[in-house]
Amino acid sequence: MPIIDLHCDTITELLRLKKSLKKNELNVSIEKLLASDVLCQFFAIFVKLENYETIDEAWEYYLKVYSKFDMEITQNSDSIALSLNYDDILKNRSEGKISAFLTVEEGGICGDKLKRLDELHQMGVRLITLTWNYENSIGFPNSSDAGIMSSGLKTFGKDFVKKMNSLGMLIDVSHLSDKGFWDVVELSKYPFVASHSNARAITNVTRNLDDPMLKALADKGGVTGINFFSKFLGDDGQGSVEQMVTHINHIKNVAGIDVIAVGSDFDGFTGNCEIKDSSEYIKLIEALKAEKYTSEEIDKITYKNAARVIQEVVR
Repeated sequence: MPIIDLHCDTITELLRLKKSLKKNELNVSIEKLLASDVLCQFFAIFVKLENYETIDEAWEYYLKVYSKFDMEITQNSDSIALSLNYDDILKNRSEGKISAFLTVEEGGICGDKLKRLDELHQMGVRLITLTWNYENSIGFPNSSDAGIMSSGLKTFGKDFVKKMNSLGMLIDVSHLSDKGFWDVVELSKYPFVASHSNARAITNVTRNLDDPMLKALADKGGVTGINFFSKFLGDDGQGSVEQMVTHINHIKNVAGIDVIAVGSDFDGFTGNCEIKDSSEYIKLIEALKAEKYTSEEIDKITYKNAARVIQEVVR
């Protein structure tokens, strides 16, 4: 069954470790993606703003990671290609190629300049995670601090969301505060995603979505990508497929099958994970079969739901 994975941090790690996308010891490589019949992999450029004194310095780092991404796609053009929309996915599939979607994890690299969104779009970025774990020009992040969680999008952040809508870019609310989530529900004209978040009712961490959020996300036509990080799956540190299925079962019961997708967060976390890398998605598929999910339901989880959102929003 084809896979669309809405989030990995592999490109940033490739630059840091001076590795190749084709073959490496990370969670994600072209060899591993091909082994699992991955239809489309979303590659995040993650920027930790606190590492830089100015937004311009953070932007320069983004450009370095972007250059690494561009080089890897070019050097491996026989097996992977940049995708800018749903039609590109179909074209690449017909040519036997994996589709690579470029994303940014930390909208704060734009500072207070909406024109940076135009630049990112022109460079091929089609999804932006609005915040990471710190306040930025857009809004406030997930937090154990109730005051932060009840603080939403700033005035610039609201303009940012509207601009993303107009450009046909996917808004990603993983890492966003609860109030920020509800601001996006109100403001966005189109479906949005939580690219790598689970169910808070199962594992009570602020990076996961509570039941009203899951229902609202479903009502907007969006999806949440099941995150493989053990901390977001359970409290035993195992990162088991059983725990992934528990989250999927809950989300299905609360908000329906159409809101569930995959967002592994590969190469963005450490610790145990039963699915060790992107060659092992079959473990999740087999577990869903054992749980009596139908082939159509599994297809929706592994790729069809995400593909629908891409087709509706991205251009």
